[in-house]
Amino acid sequence: MAGIGSSNYWEDLRKQARQLENELDLKLVSFSKLCTSYSSSRDGRRGDTSDTTPLLNNSTQDRMFDTMSVEIEQLLAKLTAVNDKMAEYTNAPGTASLNAALMHTLQRHRDILQDYTHEFHKTKGNFLAIREREDLLGSVRKDIETYKSGSGVNNRRTEMFLKEHEHLRNSDRLMDDTISIAMATKENMTSQRGMLKSIQSRVNTLANRFPTINNLIQRINLRKRRDSLILGTVIGVCTILLLLYAFH
Repeated sequence: MAGIGSSNYWEDLRKQARQLENELDLKLVSFSKLCTSYSSSRDGRRGDTSDTTPLLNNSTQDRMFDTMSVEIEQLLAKLTAVNDKMAEYTNAPGTASLNAALMHTLQRHRDILQDYTHEFHKTKGNFLAIREREDLLGSVRKDIETYKSGSGVNNRRTEMFLKEHEHLRNSDRLMDDTISIAMATKENMTSQRGMLKSIQSRVNTLANRFPTINNLIQRINLRKRRDSLILGTVIGVCTILLLLYAFH
């Protein structure tokens, strides 16, 4: 390498390194602002219902991101190359007396390069994660809106069918309850009829065994009929009298 022992060569390398570092610092600040504005514009757009539309749309921001990423990667590559040349210079013959100071300066430039590289990859990773998440959410929202707009009528029909199905289920439940009550009433009446038949059979048995009791029962029945006739006659006469009195 021509002039590798010259101090001017080292100063030129340091000047190139500082210039690249300054450019990288400005680029990284702009790059970080771009990523922040991208996230803010996405958040604002989700809750925006007025005229607060961001100045840059997503496609423009994506193109700016790709362009700035390439530029920063190129600057990092150039700075890495300059640092390698500075390391090669410190290992050259004739620089032993200045080696400690040169190594200190080289290490400082390497630390700056490492910090810029780390910051770039961190910001880029955050940006890509936000874009991937937002693209996924946007796709889900689009599918939901498409489903809602394209199947609104079907949703209403489905809702009506569900309501009708629920009404039919309620009707079936009421019919089952009614049938259960009717069956229980039938069983109860059957049981009572059996008990009455059993009592009548016992009474007949007693009447056949004891004729006197049979005659007494017949007299009681005749008297009951006579009393019923008398009571009916009295009620009829009283009713007629009340009607005549009312229309008199």
